Amino acid sequence: MKQKRMVVIGFIGTQLDSGSGSGRWEKWRPTVALTQHEDLLVDRMDLLYSGHHQNLVKQVTTDIASVSPETTVVPHHVPIDDPWDFEEVYSCLFDFAKTYPFDPDNEEYWVHITTGTHVVQICLFLMAEAHYFPGKLLQSSPARRHTVGAPGSYVLIDLDRSKYDQIAQRFTREQEEGVAFLKSGIATRNARFNTMIDEIERVAIKSKAPILFMGPTGAGKSFLARRLFALKKARHQLDGKFVEINCATLHGDGAASTLFGHIKGAFTGAASDRPGLLRSAHKGLLFLDEIGELGLDEQAMLLKAIEEKRFLPVGSDNEVQSDFQLIAGTNRDLSRDVVAGRFREDLYARVNLWTYELPGLVDRAEDVEPNIDYLLAQFSAENGQMVRFNKEAHEHYMRFAMSSDALWIGNFRDLSASVVRMATLADAGRITDGIVSDETGRLKRQWRHYARPMGEAADDVDLEQIVGASAYEQMDLFDIVQLKAVVGVCQRSKSLSDAGRKLFAASRDAKAKPNDADRLKKYLAKFSLSWDALHA
Repeated sequence: MKQKRMVVIGFIGTQLDSGSGSGRWEKWRPTVALTQHEDLLVDRMDLLYSGHHQNLVKQVTTDIASVSPETTVVPHHVPIDDPWDFEEVYSCLFDFAKTYPFDPDNEEYWVHITTGTHVVQICLFLMAEAHYFPGKLLQSSPARRHTVGAPGSYVLIDLDRSKYDQIAQRFTREQEEGVAFLKSGIATRNARFNTMIDEIERVAIKSKAPILFMGPTGAGKSFLARRLFALKKARHQLDGKFVEINCATLHGDGAASTLFGHIKGAFTGAASDRPGLLRSAHKGLLFLDEIGELGLDEQAMLLKAIEEKRFLPVGSDNEVQSDFQLIAGTNRDLSRDVVAGRFREDLYARVNLWTYELPGLVDRAEDVEPNIDYLLAQFSAENGQMVRFNKEAHEHYMRFAMSSDALWIGNFRDLSASVVRMATLADAGRITDGIVSDETGRLKRQWRHYARPMGEAADDVDLEQIVGASAYEQMDLFDIVQLKAVVGVCQRSKSLSDAGRKLFAASRDAKAKPNDADRLKKYLAKFSLSWDALHA
């Protein structure tokens, strides 16, 4: 295997590398010392310098040639006026890296971070970490005991190497803590939901772009927005406050005033200036729940505020500024609203960069139990008394909660209310089977208007149109009756998993690992159908 050429990139040390006369060989000079190690052959030294240090560069080049003739020194002047200015230093190094002819297949790069100002060293570190410099970081130091002419020592920092796993593990632990924080410590088991929360945590920490939460009422959009704010606040990424408004409550002329503020006399009743919610969210987080309910005029004003951080209060000719991060929530399909002309396409494109659909409780059946544990612990802490299920009551409630009878129309709001009711009625802190029976009956009555017999679900299914006339003519009556019932349930269910639980409610209990969604998917595939096609 061909050995790669060794290339060191670093700044000239205006203090450490300096020296004149024969006395300069008695001091440790980092750049020259690197070429004095017997076990290290530097093929090329790319020496960066700023200002008027050409004479020092020439001296160092001459000294390197005397101790290591094999090393070629290539000086690079970088136009840095203030080596303590982060923006200027980073910009210059970025420009250098973009034009440098890196050849990692034939050359190995070490980035020397011992010389230069602290700002220069930090910027070099960041550039290497971001792979703008595709190499390892190099630190050198003088001998511990002063020895005239000794080259000292050097150490490599390879950010990708396993010896630095502890550093990586620390960041991993911080991310895991962030994810747990977003979930309030609830040990959720739904793989799709956990993967989504993991990504949301990373996006929230790294990005200030708008985030869109989609999902049914009670799925936790507002709760998650508040947790995101608290997480960013704890990481010192936000200085302002959390501002929330349900856009469904905004109507008429008052909508623009509530969001963007107004000046005194802007309209009848405007007795004083009003800052508006967008200005109140300056340097903080603005959560617009049900953003699809905003009027088209307010949508246009919001788009400008997001993109330019500037907008006009109602009745004012002078723009105001507000630098906020936006999180939007909706239980509507905004893409369909765009097609229908109810939502601006440009605003949708702006808020649709990071979109997450929060599943309802029926799609996270495995998370019912950990959420019950969390709600009971929360109730116990607020009321100063431990509350628990007895064994029979717990089994009874879990059977109901995960069955097709549990519609969970209000999602986690329904579950929270249910647990609070049972905990309140629990004598001596024990939820009994009788309390559970009363509660499940209460929930069934609450949801009775949403339930629909299976037979009714099939009455208005036009199966011939769905499968096609040719395929329909070749189907047995048995298959027609069964498939119409299945399609009817699918069309009235919120998800594939929800439909599967309803259709396989009895047989699923006999399976060790029921996968209702997979069973339903395979059944539909027999007739060349899919869930997406049925809901197109």
